[in-house]
Amino acid sequence: MEHRKTYNAKELKTTYGDLIIEGPVSPDKLAGLEFHEDLKAFRPSHQQHQALIGIAHLGDGRIIIARDRNTVVGYATYLYPDPLERWSEGKIDNLIELGAIEVIPKYRSCSVGKNLLIVSMMDDAMEDYIIITTEYYWHWDLKGTGLNVWEYRKIMEKMMNAGGLEWYATDDPEICSHPANCLMVRFGKRITNESVQKFDRLRFMNRFMY
Repeated sequence: MEHRKTYNAKELKTTYGDLIIEGPVSPDKLAGLEFHEDLKAFRPSHQQHQALIGIAHLGDGRIIIARDRNTVVGYATYLYPDPLERWSEGKIDNLIELGAIEVIPKYRSCSVGKNLLIVSMMDDAMEDYIIITTEYYWHWDLKGTGLNVWEYRKIMEKMMNAGGLEWYATDDPEICSHPANCLMVRFGKRITNESVQKFDRLRFMNRFMY
Protein backbone atom coordinates (compact mmCIF):
# COMPACT_ATOMS: atom_id res chain seq x y z
CA MET A 1 0.00 0.00 0.00
CA GLU A 2 1.74 3.14 -1.20
CA HIS A 3 0.51 6.52 -0.03
CA ARG A 4 1.16 9.93 -1.51
CA LYS A 5 4.02 11.97 -0.09
CA THR A 6 3.75 15.74 0.21
CA TYR A 7 6.95 17.71 0.69
CA ASN A 8 7.01 20.20 3.58
CA ALA A 9 9.70 22.47 5.00
CA LYS A 10 10.32 25.02 7.72
CA GLU A 11 13.21 27.18 8.85
CA LEU A 12 14.59 26.64 12.34
CA LYS A 13 16.63 29.43 13.89
CA THR A 14 19.38 28.24 16.24
CA THR A 15 22.28 29.83 18.06
CA TYR A 16 24.55 28.31 15.41
CA GLY A 17 22.63 29.62 12.43
CA ASP A 18 19.47 28.74 10.55
CA LEU A 19 18.60 25.18 9.57
CA ILE A 20 16.12 23.92 7.01
CA ILE A 21 13.92 21.05 8.18
CA GLU A 22 12.35 19.35 5.17
CA GLY A 23 10.97 16.21 3.67
CA PRO A 24 10.17 13.65 2.63
CA VAL A 25 13.28 14.14 0.49
CA SER A 26 13.87 12.20 -2.71
CA PRO A 27 16.74 9.72 -3.10
CA ASP A 28 18.37 11.99 -5.68
CA LYS A 29 18.23 15.05 -3.45
CA LEU A 30 19.60 13.08 -0.51
CA ALA A 31 22.43 11.70 -2.66
CA GLY A 32 23.40 15.24 -3.69
CA LEU A 33 23.82 16.49 -0.12
CA GLU A 34 26.81 16.19 2.17
CA PHE A 35 26.29 14.01 5.24
CA HIS A 36 27.88 15.27 8.45
CA GLU A 37 30.61 13.00 9.81
CA ASP A 38 29.09 13.12 13.32
CA LEU A 39 25.97 11.27 12.13
CA LYS A 40 27.44 7.93 13.17
CA ALA A 41 25.20 6.58 15.96
CA PHE A 42 24.19 3.50 13.98
CA ARG A 43 27.07 3.00 11.52
CA PRO A 44 29.85 5.11 9.97
CA SER A 45 28.38 8.29 8.48
CA HIS A 46 29.05 7.43 4.82
CA GLN A 47 27.32 4.06 5.28
CA GLN A 48 24.38 5.69 7.04
CA HIS A 49 24.06 8.15 4.16
CA GLN A 50 23.74 5.25 1.72
CA ALA A 51 21.27 3.48 4.01
CA LEU A 52 19.01 6.55 4.06
CA ILE A 53 19.13 6.82 0.27
CA GLY A 54 17.98 3.19 0.15
CA ILE A 55 15.06 3.91 2.51
CA ALA A 56 14.06 6.94 0.41
CA HIS A 57 13.76 4.60 -2.60
CA LEU A 58 11.16 2.44 -0.82
CA GLY A 59 7.50 3.01 -1.63
CA ASP A 60 6.59 4.01 1.90
CA GLY A 61 10.07 4.95 3.07
CA ARG A 62 10.32 8.55 4.23
CA ILE A 63 13.35 10.61 5.16
CA ILE A 64 12.98 13.99 6.88
CA ILE A 65 16.22 15.95 7.19
CA ALA A 66 17.71 18.95 8.94
CA ARG A 67 20.38 20.65 6.87
CA ASP A 68 22.83 23.47 7.27
CA ARG A 69 23.03 24.72 3.68
CA ASN A 70 24.24 21.60 1.80
CA THR A 71 25.08 19.45 4.83
CA VAL A 72 22.65 17.07 6.55
CA VAL A 73 22.98 17.50 10.33
CA GLY A 74 19.98 15.47 11.43
CA TYR A 75 17.33 13.12 10.10
CA ALA A 76 14.29 11.00 10.92
CA THR A 77 13.37 7.80 9.07
CA TYR A 78 9.99 6.14 8.52
CA LEU A 79 9.53 2.70 6.98
CA TYR A 80 7.65 -0.55 7.37
CA PRO A 81 8.66 -2.55 10.47
CA ASP A 82 11.38 -5.16 10.10
CA PRO A 83 9.89 -8.53 8.99
CA LEU A 84 11.54 -10.14 12.03
CA GLU A 85 9.70 -7.85 14.50
CA ARG A 86 6.25 -8.60 15.92
CA TRP A 87 4.94 -5.33 14.46
CA SER A 88 5.02 -6.79 10.96
CA GLU A 89 3.21 -10.01 11.91
CA GLY A 90 -0.27 -8.47 11.82
CA LYS A 91 0.29 -7.48 8.17
CA ILE A 92 -1.23 -4.06 8.85
CA ASP A 93 -0.36 -2.30 5.60
CA ASN A 94 -0.84 1.20 7.01
CA LEU A 95 1.51 0.73 9.96
CA ILE A 96 4.94 2.36 9.68
CA GLU A 97 7.76 2.79 12.14
CA LEU A 98 9.72 5.86 13.11
CA GLY A 99 12.94 3.94 12.77
CA ALA A 100 15.54 6.46 13.90
CA ILE A 101 16.14 10.07 14.79
CA GLU A 102 19.71 11.30 14.86
CA VAL A 103 21.08 14.84 15.31
CA ILE A 104 24.74 15.82 15.51
CA PRO A 105 25.88 16.82 19.04
CA LYS A 106 26.29 20.50 18.10
CA TYR A 107 22.54 20.91 17.53
CA ARG A 108 21.11 18.60 20.20
CA SER A 109 19.90 21.45 22.42
CA CYS A 110 18.23 23.30 19.53
CA SER A 111 14.91 21.38 19.25
CA VAL A 112 16.00 19.80 15.95
CA GLY A 113 14.54 16.38 16.81
CA LYS A 114 11.24 17.93 17.83
CA ASN A 115 11.05 19.88 14.56
CA LEU A 116 11.90 16.82 12.48
CA LEU A 117 8.76 15.25 13.95
CA ILE A 118 6.66 18.38 13.47
CA VAL A 119 7.61 18.59 9.76
CA SER A 120 6.96 14.85 9.38
CA MET A 121 3.39 15.29 10.55
CA MET A 122 2.71 18.28 8.30
CA ASP A 123 2.06 15.76 5.52
CA ASP A 124 -1.67 14.96 5.43
CA ALA A 125 -0.83 11.44 4.24
CA MET A 126 0.41 10.67 7.75
CA GLU A 127 -3.24 10.70 8.86
CA ASP A 128 -3.60 7.38 6.98
CA TYR A 129 -0.99 5.66 9.16
CA ILE A 130 -0.51 4.10 12.54
CA ILE A 131 3.00 5.32 13.39
CA ILE A 132 5.01 3.51 16.04
CA THR A 133 8.43 3.86 17.58
CA THR A 134 10.10 1.36 19.89
CA GLU A 135 12.51 3.00 22.28
CA TYR A 136 15.27 0.95 23.94
CA TYR A 137 17.56 2.52 26.51
CA TRP A 138 20.63 0.75 25.11
CA HIS A 139 20.29 2.82 21.92
CA TRP A 140 20.38 6.12 23.82
CA ASP A 141 23.51 8.27 23.96
CA LEU A 142 23.70 8.36 27.76
CA LYS A 143 27.46 8.82 27.74
CA GLY A 144 27.45 11.67 25.22
CA THR A 145 24.63 13.56 26.92
CA GLY A 146 25.63 12.86 30.53
CA LEU A 147 21.99 12.02 31.33
CA ASN A 148 20.79 9.02 33.26
CA VAL A 149 18.24 6.61 31.80
CA TRP A 150 15.20 8.36 33.27
CA GLU A 151 16.34 11.87 32.36
CA TYR A 152 16.91 10.75 28.78
CA ARG A 153 13.56 8.95 28.69
CA LYS A 154 11.77 12.12 29.82
CA ILE A 155 13.41 14.24 27.08
CA MET A 156 12.78 11.57 24.45
CA GLU A 157 9.13 11.21 25.41
CA LYS A 158 8.59 14.98 25.29
CA MET A 159 10.15 15.09 21.83
CA MET A 160 7.90 12.26 20.59
CA ASN A 161 4.85 14.02 22.03
CA ALA A 162 5.63 16.97 19.71
CA GLY A 163 4.88 14.64 16.80
CA GLY A 164 1.72 13.29 18.41
CA LEU A 165 3.25 9.99 19.56
CA GLU A 166 2.11 8.79 22.98
CA TRP A 167 3.09 5.96 25.32
CA TYR A 168 1.18 2.67 24.92
CA ALA A 169 1.44 -0.50 26.97
CA THR A 170 2.59 -3.75 25.35
CA ASP A 171 3.70 -7.23 26.36
CA ASP A 172 6.54 -7.27 23.83
CA PRO A 173 9.38 -9.11 25.66
CA GLU A 174 12.17 -6.84 24.45
CA ILE A 175 10.34 -3.68 25.49
CA CYS A 176 9.35 -5.25 28.81
CA SER A 177 12.96 -6.25 29.53
CA HIS A 178 13.65 -2.82 31.09
CA PRO A 179 11.16 -0.30 32.56
CA ALA A 180 12.70 2.62 30.62
CA ASN A 181 12.00 0.96 27.27
CA CYS A 182 8.69 1.90 25.71
CA LEU A 183 6.34 1.75 22.77
CA MET A 184 5.00 5.07 21.48
CA VAL A 185 2.20 5.37 18.93
CA ARG A 186 0.35 7.94 16.82
CA PHE A 187 -2.98 7.04 15.24
CA GLY A 188 -3.75 9.05 12.13
CA LYS A 189 -7.14 10.76 11.96
CA ARG A 190 -8.36 8.40 9.22
CA ILE A 191 -7.41 5.15 10.98
CA THR A 192 -10.40 2.79 11.26
CA ASN A 193 -11.52 0.95 14.39
CA GLU A 194 -10.67 -2.29 12.61
CA SER A 195 -7.04 -1.21 12.20
CA VAL A 196 -6.88 -0.12 15.85
CA GLN A 197 -8.18 -3.54 16.95
CA LYS A 198 -5.61 -5.32 14.77
CA PHE A 199 -2.88 -3.21 16.31
CA ASP A 200 -4.12 -3.90 19.83
CA ARG A 201 -3.79 -7.62 19.13
CA LEU A 202 -0.18 -7.00 18.11
CA ARG A 203 0.52 -5.00 21.26
CA PHE A 204 -0.67 -7.89 23.41
CA MET A 205 0.19 -10.91 21.28
CA ASN A 206 0.99 -13.07 24.30
CA ARG A 207 -2.47 -12.41 25.73
CA PHE A 208 -4.21 -13.40 22.48
CA MET A 209 -2.20 -16.61 22.07
CA TYR A 210 -4.27 -18.38 24.71
